Amino acid sequence: MSFNGSAIKALLEGAVSKGSVHGIAAVVVDRSGLLFHHAAGEAGERTMFRNASMTKAVATTAALQLVEQRLLGLDATVESILPEFAQLQVLDGFDGDKPRLRPPASKATVRQLMNHSAGLGYFFVNEKLMRYHQVTGEPNPLSGLKRSLSVPLVNDPGTTWEYGVNTDWLGLIVEKLSGQNLSSYLEQKVYGPLGMNDSTFAPTAEQRDRLLRVMQRQGDGKLAPANLDLPPTSEWDAAGHGSYGTAQDYGRFVQAWLNDGAGILEPPTVQMALQDHLGSIKLPELMKSMVPELSNDVPALPVPQSWGLGFHLRSPTCPACAAAEPPIGLASSTPTIGSTARRASAAS
Repeated sequence: MSFNGSAIKALLEGAVSKGSVHGIAAVVVDRSGLLFHHAAGEAGERTMFRNASMTKAVATTAALQLVEQRLLGLDATVESILPEFAQLQVLDGFDGDKPRLRPPASKATVRQLMNHSAGLGYFFVNEKLMRYHQVTGEPNPLSGLKRSLSVPLVNDPGTTWEYGVNTDWLGLIVEKLSGQNLSSYLEQKVYGPLGMNDSTFAPTAEQRDRLLRVMQRQGDGKLAPANLDLPPTSEWDAAGHGSYGTAQDYGRFVQAWLNDGAGILEPPTVQMALQDHLGSIKLPELMKSMVPELSNDVPALPVPQSWGLGFHLRSPTCPACAAAEPPIGLASSTPTIGSTARRASAAS
């Protein structure tokens, strides 16, 4: 059965013609391969995108491979693998401009890193952490400085879902157990096997020439070039936000998950990862942006939802909206994996 992508094509072209975006691309895949691809505006067939938080699902896949090899346990404590994690305390508040810190009530686990309940946060959606950076001058994760990962926890592990640098720490675990940096591991175990030939943490000059420029909406509603971007180099392969690639490359990754992990994971691992791993922990009704230049406010979806291992889950009790999603990228990238139709789309 052929896939008719005419409505998607019209949507993308319309978004460009109305000035909503300057460049956009979409792919649709099923478990057998590519069904549709179209790029509009400044985006073309081989345009490179910043994967941003879509990096998280790929890095989590690497960690799940280590689970399959019995090199990593989901309920192992993070500090048992990375002793430096034990130094992190919980930010309870402030006495004037002095951060008030205390030891965490429990120890974070690998599973909690994968489902964002390890207590870690992001400065741009957490008021306490935003103030911590302001009063201490400590760098944030978008600086490319590795010490940015060592800021305090914002919750006790296992108590709250909080979007944060969890996957960056998970990437460090992959590096520790594999003896490779994350980019080398992914090239060998994920990018290579899936033919994701443009996926990288360090774009070449030729790839940077194909990178879609960053634009920002101005007060008059028009788009203009923005200074917001990742630094050209980073002290670590940022598993939470640091990869680049084409829309087609990410489609190949999503296809593998639709096809029960073909080429990268075993089917039982895929099935396990897409189960609810939050239990009684609920997602917030609103993620309030602290930095509007980086993120809008993110309200909760009006459907049952939770989090698996690396994927945002929407309940299969709602057939029209049953899906699993890797985290949405700040660079306006988002994939959706349909758990009923076994079809997926990705837009950048």
